[in-house]
Amino acid sequence: MSESDLALEASVVEEAALSEADVDGTELDGTELDGTELDGSGDNLGAPSLMAALEALLLLADEPMSVMDLAAAVRHPADAVEEELRRLADEYTADGRGFDLREIAGGWRYYTRGECAPLVERFVHDGQQARLTQASLETLAVIAYRQPITRGRVSAVRGVNVDGVIRTLLTRGLIAEAGHDGESGAHLYVTTSHFLERMGIASLDELPPLAEHLPDLADLEDVLDSVATGD
Repeated sequence: MSESDLALEASVVEEAALSEADVDGTELDGTELDGTELDGSGDNLGAPSLMAALEALLLLADEPMSVMDLAAAVRHPADAVEEELRRLADEYTADGRGFDLREIAGGWRYYTRGECAPLVERFVHDGQQARLTQASLETLAVIAYRQPITRGRVSAVRGVNVDGVIRTLLTRGLIAEAGHDGESGAHLYVTTSHFLERMGIASLDELPPLAEHLPDLADLEDVLDSVATGD
């Protein structure tokens, strides 16, 4: 074979190799044609390590993240990401952490460890059972018996500002907004079904009568109106 034939054959082989690299957009040295390294090393990762990157992303997730989604985010091969996820899961278990990393529903996500269930249940239960303050109970009683009622009218009955208490009762799900007052445009508040459940009654009709503890309703209405109008 002549030297010219050898040169031609080498040229054909080189062109074929370059064409194959162009098909998947990857150079022969394992680098994307735009200069991004396939293994995500260097500044492309945006985190101290692959482990740190995966932990950061999983802490943000509100649903399981797939290996492919994680691999795309950290710019690492899927095999390397899956290997690191399994290593992290084993490490958390071996260290007896209060959380573990589980593969579930086609993805990975952090969960509290099963052995910590009694503590978690007690914490959640105690939070729901925490006693209301006297101010909250008084405000809740006014709303229960006078609903729908505005915040201003509740303040008028109690004689103090009830903004903070109203927020607490809303957060606890004991009261809810129910439209606006036709005259002032202020929010109206009513009790919720959760309030009935906590009271152990089926309807507001079962609330104990308070007539003997309250001024005449007509007089009370006059007082509320005068406070609302500033007269």
